[in-house]
Amino acid sequence: MIAPQLYTAKVMHKRFFPKENAFHYGVYYLAMPLPAVPIPGWLASFHLKDLGLRDGSDPTPWVRGILSDYGLNNITQDIVLVTMPRVLGYVFNPVSFYLCLDAAGQLRAVLCEVHNTFGEQHSYLCAHADHRPLLATDWLEAQKVFHVSPFLPVNGHYKFRFDLQNDKMGIWIDYYDVAANKQLMTSLMGSFSPLTPQSLRQAFWRHPLVAVKAIVLIHWQAVKLLVKGVPYIKKPVQKDIKTTATNNLNKM
Repeated sequence: MIAPQLYTAKVMHKRFFPKENAFHYGVYYLAMPLPAVPIPGWLASFHLKDLGLRDGSDPTPWVRGILSDYGLNNITQDIVLVTMPRVLGYVFNPVSFYLCLDAAGQLRAVLCEVHNTFGEQHSYLCAHADHRPLLATDWLEAQKVFHVSPFLPVNGHYKFRFDLQNDKMGIWIDYYDVAANKQLMTSLMGSFSPLTPQSLRQAFWRHPLVAVKAIVLIHWQAVKLLVKGVPYIKKPVQKDIKTTATNNLNKM
């Protein structure tokens, strides 16, 4: 993780009720140790203005400020951003992940930066209350406070799980309704490889228009859910708070 990596993975979504619906597709991400420098390019590129404060500034102080609020900054030595690139100048990142590693390379926290199709964002900080390393078997729970899908209400909770093992990573995010029934299951599973101009070009042609595909698939799945009779939920006013943490993780 000391050098930029290419993360090639499979995304899976499955809804269980009120109507079943599932899909999966291939995707690639950039894994950039922070502070990161922009990657110019026409086919695929990386721009600092696409994440964090979205003002073009380095996101490192922003992430470390959040970690400091919860007492996690001092044990975090390295931060690796896992995010989709721009393709042909366009970007849409449903979720970017900031992997927070200690001096031994153990995962201590993950900041999940979520974007919706309305241009809004919210971040969920995932960590244990006692700040111990995140193991592959650990599930962390956080209340849902941000509107993403017009077919899921802004209530209930998420459960997060992260498995970072050498050159592979799996991420699972499941949604439970207010009655604690699992309604949505998602996963992102893939492997890392060196990021070079050649590997980035190859990833582009292997998964062309990946950012465009993400937004197109979101709307296509929405059409399918409407046809199946799943109720459409009007977007509520988003809460002013922009970062929340997993349960039992308190500000210092």
